[in-house]
Amino acid sequence: MTMHIDPVCGMNVDSEAGKPTHSYQEKTYYFCSEKCRTRFEADPYFFLSGAAKRKAKTAAKTVQYTCPMHPEIVQDHPGDCPICGMALEPMQPQLMAGPSELSDLEFRLKVSAVLTLPLLAFGMAEMFGWDLLQNISGRYGPILEMLLAAPVVLWAGLPFFRRGWASLRSLHLNMWTLISVGVGAAFAYSVVATLAPTLFPEGFRDHNGQSSIYFEAAAAIILLVLFGQVLEFRAREKTGDAIRSLMKLAPETARRINADGSEYDAPLANILVGDLLRVRPQDTLPLDGTVVEGHSFVNESMLTGEPLPVEKTSGNPVTGGTANGSGTFTMRAERVGEDTMLARMVAMVSSAQRSRAPVQSLADQVSAWFVPAVLVVALLTFNFWAFFGPSPAFVYASIAAVSVLIIACPCALGLATPMSVMTATGRGAQSGVLVRDAAALEQLALADTLVIDKTGTLTEGKPMVARVTAASMSENEVLALAAALEKGSEHPLAKAVLSEASARGLDLPEIKEFLALPGKGITGRAGTDKLALGNAALMSELGVSVDLPIVSAMAADGLTTLHLARNGSLAGIIGVSDSIKANAGATLEALRRSGLRIVLASGDTPQAARNVGAKLGIAEVIGNMQPDSKKRLIETLRSEGRIVAMAGDGVNDAPALASAHVGIAMGDGSDVALESAGITLLKGDLSGLLRARKLSSAMRRNIRQNLFFAFAYNTLGIPIAAGVLYPLTGWLLSPMFAAAAMSLSSVSVVANALRLRRVDLG
Repeated sequence: MTMHIDPVCGMNVDSEAGKPTHSYQEKTYYFCSEKCRTRFEADPYFFLSGAAKRKAKTAAKTVQYTCPMHPEIVQDHPGDCPICGMALEPMQPQLMAGPSELSDLEFRLKVSAVLTLPLLAFGMAEMFGWDLLQNISGRYGPILEMLLAAPVVLWAGLPFFRRGWASLRSLHLNMWTLISVGVGAAFAYSVVATLAPTLFPEGFRDHNGQSSIYFEAAAAIILLVLFGQVLEFRAREKTGDAIRSLMKLAPETARRINADGSEYDAPLANILVGDLLRVRPQDTLPLDGTVVEGHSFVNESMLTGEPLPVEKTSGNPVTGGTANGSGTFTMRAERVGEDTMLARMVAMVSSAQRSRAPVQSLADQVSAWFVPAVLVVALLTFNFWAFFGPSPAFVYASIAAVSVLIIACPCALGLATPMSVMTATGRGAQSGVLVRDAAALEQLALADTLVIDKTGTLTEGKPMVARVTAASMSENEVLALAAALEKGSEHPLAKAVLSEASARGLDLPEIKEFLALPGKGITGRAGTDKLALGNAALMSELGVSVDLPIVSAMAADGLTTLHLARNGSLAGIIGVSDSIKANAGATLEALRRSGLRIVLASGDTPQAARNVGAKLGIAEVIGNMQPDSKKRLIETLRSEGRIVAMAGDGVNDAPALASAHVGIAMGDGSDVALESAGITLLKGDLSGLLRARKLSSAMRRNIRQNLFFAFAYNTLGIPIAAGVLYPLTGWLLSPMFAAAAMSLSSVSVVANALRLRRVDLG
């Protein structure tokens, strides 16, 4: 017996046991199963080069499940929500396309339909004079109906009873409490009436002396609830279309270039950071990275909404999910798996769909007392009909009480807000508006003040060095020291300084004791020289005077000034220009027309900030704003009763973004800004502000409509079910019709929410 190591899973494999094999580069490998061989065949290099072991060191995340209506419920295994009884869903978006409760519900629905239709036929036989069915039902009626109804109630309806029992044990009374109590009471009474009818007194029997049975109603209610659940689940699945469409943008494979120059299509999951990948004409880019060699034009409309392709050459960043044109290039993978922009977009949309809008608290408060109140109303209804109703009083009492329990199920109320949130966030993702928090989206329509950053938000964020003025050394020396300090910074101004130094071919000294001061600048040491590069506030702290005519002149020209200090003295000044975004003026004007007060808060000099404000028609402009002062500005506005939205992109904007009612981050900004904001505009598209505000208004309007439908339905339905119309019409609502109305109310709420998928965001 000769043992071999399975290169995929590491198990020992007996070569004589008939296990799967595969030959690669003149060597035969043995596998424990066909699955391992298939994985190896797809990417031998991944398993033989040690890449698989390197990836395995990253511990797999535990799959967690949550309730779509109560996102505070999180657990590491499937199950039902202890609050509302709804089936928990996986929080990882990539798992959402897997098996769901829908397939099980559809099977139960089909079986229930086959068994319930004969029950309904027996019930209608007397009404339509169907002699054959009357003979069958008359001779074997109660027993036959019980045999047909039992599988429907006890098997098909088992999930409903399980959730109802869980709600009673946890005292979280919900729609399943009402359904299980109503159907359970009707079925149990009918079983006793069939098997031991003499146990009931005369008042429980009709004029023929027979006890009424409700097998038909019990089975029909389960059938109709199942039907409503299937329609609801199918509609809810449509809210995930945005996520699924985003996930489909990533290809399944990437063409890896090996160290020996060979290349082949490897599974995307096997690509690691640092791998070289070939992007061919018309390919979809697999991951985020940087172009190493080649030239092409890439359609980035997935990120920006702009159809014009963007030129990509060596050193340019590229994003997974975007579409390559007719050129070809080599790229280095830099972000893989959950770190890619596409994966982050999917995760953000998924998270937003689970978040709660503040208006949801209203539905929660109503539901908290609604179900107990319905149980009381049903009991009062039963007693009223039992004591004051016509003969047989018990029959009328039972019908009315069960109808009240069924028609009052608050499922439509519970779905009203979550369905609108799920659909709206998906619609936003399709338009370049990523919603991280439903509360932010709901409040955006109410915002009356917009505080907005300048660099990277109103401007392109692609500044260029326009002027260098030296005080105690040459211009190139000033630029070299500044660039050396900026090597450790991600600020747009840093890129401008580094780009200019590179263009001049300058050698950069080594910097030690590097320290970044958000909103101010950078300090460090080059040799024995203590250096500082930053704005006037930093210079003031260091006691360096910058009150010079050249500084005022640069500010008057709209330039942002960087001051370089060496050993406590001003060494030079760098003036940086940054063009205003093309759509900034029109966007801000439209926002003003919508009723927003706009305040420009910039860390730049007051003069430079006013220069940009004047071009964009912004009257309120504040310069020299540090991170803490931006935060204080937001807090001051909030204390005045303002509903404040803040738009920014930098690390220095993060405290203000987190403090605002609505934080809006530019998608090409810093990770800290993205994490602090409730809404992200992909690729920094400022017009996304308008789309987000329109989406917010549409979602709020849709939620109000849904809540009206739900409240109106229950307000009208309960009295009718209780029999308030009986004295006028002689008509009492059947539990079957109550179940149908309850199911249709939920479907109507879901259908109304789905209209948000087609809302025009302009």
